[in-house]
Parts: sequence; C-alpha cells; structure tokens
Amino acid sequence: MKKLILAATLALTATACSQTEESAGPVADNGEVNIYTSRHYDTDLDLYEDFTEQTGIRINQIEADADALIERISSEGEFSPADIFITVDAGRLWRAEEAGILSPVQSEVLNERLPDYLRHPEGLWFGLSTRARIIIYNKEQGVPEGLTSYEDLADPAFRGDICIRSSSNIYNISLLSSIIANRGEEAAQEWANGVVANFARDPQGNDSAQIESVAAGECRIAVVNSYYLARYAGGDAEDQAVFDALGVIFPNQDSEGTHINLSGAGVLVNAPNRENAIRFLEYLTSESAQRYLADGNNEYPAAIGLEANSNVEQMGEFRPDTLNAAQIGRNQAAAVQVFDRAGWN
Repeated sequence: MKKLILAATLALTATACSQTEESAGPVADNGEVNIYTSRHYDTDLDLYEDFTEQTGIRINQIEADADALIERISSEGEFSPADIFITVDAGRLWRAEEAGILSPVQSEVLNERLPDYLRHPEGLWFGLSTRARIIIYNKEQGVPEGLTSYEDLADPAFRGDICIRSSSNIYNISLLSSIIANRGEEAAQEWANGVVANFARDPQGNDSAQIESVAAGECRIAVVNSYYLARYAGGDAEDQAVFDALGVIFPNQDSEGTHINLSGAGVLVNAPNRENAIRFLEYLTSESAQRYLADGNNEYPAAIGLEANSNVEQMGEFRPDTLNAAQIGRNQAAAVQVFDRAGWN
C-alpha cells in the first residue's frame, strides 16, 4: 500500500483553520469532519479553511491514492474515523461503491444544486467538478476531415495518426465504459480494434505527453482530458505556444454529447460525524467551494448555473453526455476486457 500522507493536517487544522488575520475572532468549535481524499491540489486546503471559518467545523485530512484509501477504509471497518471519501473519476467512485463503504445521503440542497447525472441514483456519491475527454489535433496539419466523434477515431482514414494513453489508464477505461453504455459491447470492441490500428505509436505517457506530441507534430491527433489542455492555456509563453498549436474537437455533439468525468465525494457508512459530513458535502456544491474545486484544476463546476474559468472557456462550449456516472462505473470490467482483446496495451 502506498504510504499514506497526512497532508500537513493543517495542524489537524485546529490552528490553521481556527483563526486568520481576516477573521473577526476565533471560530466556535462545532466538532470535526475527517476526510480521506485522493485529490492533491493546494486550493483544496484553502477550501477546507473556508469551510471551517464559515461553520466552526474542523477538517482533518488524509491524502493518498484512491485504491489505497478504499482498502484502508474497508480494513478499518466500524472503527474507521473517516467521514467522507473524495476521489477523481467515476471508476474509482464505483470501486468505493462495490467495496460497500459508502452510505446513502438524501439532501434537498444537493438535489437542487447538482444535475441528476452527477448524482448517484441512491445518493452514494455526488459530483464536485467535471472534465471533458476531448480530441485535439495539430493545426498546422489541418483539421482532420470527418472527425467529429469518438467513433470516427476508428476510421482507417486516420491510420498512423493517433496518440493516446495506455488502456490501464482510468480515464480511457471510463471513456470506453461510456461507449459500452451508449453503443453496446460489440460496437465498443469494433471501436477499440479500429483505434489500435490507427495508433501513431504504442500508448505511453500521461495526457500532457500526448498534448506536447501533437503540438510537436509527432502525432496528428490525441485524446486528452480538458483540464490538461487548459493548464497550457494559463501557463507561460512556452505553454501558450503549445496551446496555440492545437485545435479542439468536442466529440459527439450530434449524438449523445461529449464524455465527461468527475471528481466526487460520498459519506462513509461508518462516519462518526455524519451530520457534519453531510454539511461539508453540501458546502462543496456552494458557489465559493465550486470556485476552489473547479478553478484549482481548470475543471468545470458541477453545480448548475456556474461558469468555468477563462482558461477552460478558451477551448469553447460543448454539450456534455448526460449518461449517469454510475453507469460508467458499472462497465469498467467489461471495458478492460475489450481493451485486452483489442491489444490496446
């Protein structure tokens, strides 16, 4: 198991979140909430401090790999101090659901603020921010004619053009899971086979590596998460040059919409501070919290009616696939099998 990191603990947040120069005085002690999270963004610490200033509830945080946290929570059982599990990707939320560690939450606040496809049907988890799985291309090589959907990536017209991550990557697994849900496993298999035939190289690197390879002309086309590209839009001159070299396609705008994934959170079945945990979960969908969550990683806010930051908006508007993320999770095992049969390493 990965070494678990007590992320600064904010001195178990007792001091860091209790009083600031801007506050009028000490915040009342209204208890605590214990968070196990696989998010690793500095802005999350600001978010925790903001919550404590608003409510007087202290935040204790442990940060680690999602699978390690799920294993830890499971092994701790009824003695677990964890109140909330936060992670990235529908697949990891599904793993938590399968492990039986999440507890249903019924909240009018969450139901009003979040669209139904970003809420588990039984209230086991709730979306916090989203990212789109987009297609990028090298502008100098021209707009790839006939490329408007994920399905088009399997067209032989793009033989030798595509760079993409390994099939073991959770983002690709979730994308294929959505294709299985929308098109069926047989169509998904044909798609995976076709994309493998169109590889410019063996899958390698993260999404940043795909972005830089397309910008350099090593590949014509790649599939990446939107927040990776938005980082280049908001970077230094060198990053901006990479961004300017690329065109963006939001796939499937004429059908179900572009595949999106999410950061999400759920209250744990043995949460010792359940009331505070639900209050924190509701806070995460407030406008101030959404700004921390989305802007900190160049993502889209999950709450209805909120806009993304300027780096994200530079990529353009799109219509998302409203497939419930719970369905994406349920098809993970089938997606892995499809990838294996296609020889997508």
